[in-house]
Amino acid sequence: METREHIIDATGKRLGRVATEAATILIGKDTPEFAKNVVAPVTVKIENASKLDISEKRATEVFQTYSGYPGGRKEETLGHLAARRGYAEVVRRVVNGMLPKNKLQKLRMHNLEVTE
Repeated sequence: METREHIIDATGKRLGRVATEAATILIGKDTPEFAKNVVAPVTVKIENASKLDISEKRATEVFQTYSGYPGGRKEETLGHLAARRGYAEVVRRVVNGMLPKNKLQKLRMHNLEVTE
């Protein structure tokens, strides 16, 4: 199979709309050859991530990480994460949350490229 390439321009779009479009393509649900147990031969490029339309309410959303140790939970708002790591990381985390939690999740994320 040949690798398909999708380009999504995020200028002026909402974060969730862009992320769901990317997740659907990464899973392979947009093709008739869809299979749950196969990583779709596709690359998704999201351009202009810094020009996303993010509302004030969404900017206060909390992202959590947990190390597994007592007291190891860390919280960070979307706005702080974007300032620290950039909007590309915000988009990556949101798309990652929309993918199925299985062994193919990491492999599918390798097919995602996000540019500011």
